[in-house]
Amino acid sequence: MQIIGCYAQTELGHGSNVQGLETTATFDPQTDEFVIHSPTLTSSKWWPGGLGKVSTHAVVYARLITDGQEHGVHGFIVQLRSLDDHMPLPGITIGDIGMKFGNGAYNTMDNGVLRFDNVRIPRDQMLMRVLQVTKEGKCVQSNVPRQLIYGTMVYVRQTIVADASRALSRAVCIATRYSAVRRQFGSQNGLETQVIDYKTQQSRLFPLIASAYAFRFVGEWLKWLYTDVTQRLQANDFSTLPEAHACTAGLKSLTTSVTADAIEECRKLCGGHGYLCSSGLPELFAVYVPACTYEGDNVVLLLQVARFLMKTVAQLPSGKKPVGTTAYLGLVEHLMQYRCGVQNAEDWLNPSVILEVFEARAARMCVNRAQKLGSFPNPDEGFAELSAFLAEAAVAHCQLIVVSKFIEKLQQDIPGGEGVKQQLRNLCNIYALNLINRHLGDFLSTGAISAKQASLANDQLRSLFSQVRPNAIALVDAFNYTDHYLGSILGCYDGNVYPKLYEEAWKDPLNDSVVPDGYQEYIRPMLKQQLRNARL
Repeated sequence: MQIIGCYAQTELGHGSNVQGLETTATFDPQTDEFVIHSPTLTSSKWWPGGLGKVSTHAVVYARLITDGQEHGVHGFIVQLRSLDDHMPLPGITIGDIGMKFGNGAYNTMDNGVLRFDNVRIPRDQMLMRVLQVTKEGKCVQSNVPRQLIYGTMVYVRQTIVADASRALSRAVCIATRYSAVRRQFGSQNGLETQVIDYKTQQSRLFPLIASAYAFRFVGEWLKWLYTDVTQRLQANDFSTLPEAHACTAGLKSLTTSVTADAIEECRKLCGGHGYLCSSGLPELFAVYVPACTYEGDNVVLLLQVARFLMKTVAQLPSGKKPVGTTAYLGLVEHLMQYRCGVQNAEDWLNPSVILEVFEARAARMCVNRAQKLGSFPNPDEGFAELSAFLAEAAVAHCQLIVVSKFIEKLQQDIPGGEGVKQQLRNLCNIYALNLINRHLGDFLSTGAISAKQASLANDQLRSLFSQVRPNAIALVDAFNYTDHYLGSILGCYDGNVYPKLYEEAWKDPLNDSVVPDGYQEYIRPMLKQQLRNARL
């Protein structure tokens, strides 16, 4: 606890494009030092958490320059503030970037701005695990494989997927409990209908419960993947690394995008009261939504996945077998000929049918995009032109991963017996069939299913909603969140929502006084018609 650090990579002008960072670290062999400099306004470090007010040191990412030559972006440890009085050191301009989205949310974090004016640091403050700079200014590659950095990336993205599951499950817990408490319309004499019993509510809410479980299971699988990748890296086996990197990048993108949208949908599912801060949902949304951008912008990540998929398809004729989550592309000839055999609604409850339909859709979208890409003389121009279509193929691939891991989970021993497993089967089927419904264009245009089979999938989906309804509260109670953790009056465990909302309202500081400030100056003159018209 002798210094406080932060991670200073993102700049005012560059975020996703790390190779475009402008901060420079120029080696001076005369003094055996690096000169850290911000040559432009857009090279200002912008966003690092802890930088604005607290950090004493930073790991600064900058373009390494030795003897007039650039050697890529590397990390440098730089002291920012005095350890005696916390004042910025000479050559350093530092501050906070200002208020951000939301009421509280990330406004408790001092995201900062940082500029360097030829700040000198000793040579040994460069992070030199992969590349060393000698006293003479020579760059020497170490024998440490560069691929090792991907292990950390897999770990971080695995935790983000787990966080998505937690945030989504909190939101659906609040919305589901409140939907059972809230009654509206439906009866002239007795009790009004519980909102959760309306099919319009079920069709929006139950797929989100299913998604929370699906993300939980794929998050657990990613923990295993990280362990597997780590063990392989330690044994210098990099064969599965590109696939693991693409997989985690895609799942980070998919789960965070869905979760951010789902929290907002849960707010709307709670009606007007969902807009109250005491519902817990506005704050949850404001805190969560940056996940769509940090650790990789979600669209940029999808394009990374798409690039990997296109490379995998291009290598198929050479006999190179796809591995891991892309193994289905090794069966591309079969999947291009596949015809879905669903004859009635119950056929959609067969997990092998669902899995093959998702594989056929993903494989055909990948092959279709690869063929279109091949028609361009310049592959980079083709990728840029088709980027929106390529991202759709990446989404299809990632949705297949989540569906397949949910199905795999159901093949394992699950505590609680057959009753619990049946509820999880229902959620798995809701998750998959809802995706078919929402992405019907993909499934029909690729020929993975027919229009009649799509209609049967919808029939089965409605039936599943009815089966889940009696257990909806139990399914969200199973997350085992305390009222304190949920931070929501609408989602309180005892369902005593209205008295608690009423009580909470009186705690607002506005209610400390009965007559508001400004009454005598503004409101009373207006009511007494003592205001004069301006002479314009």
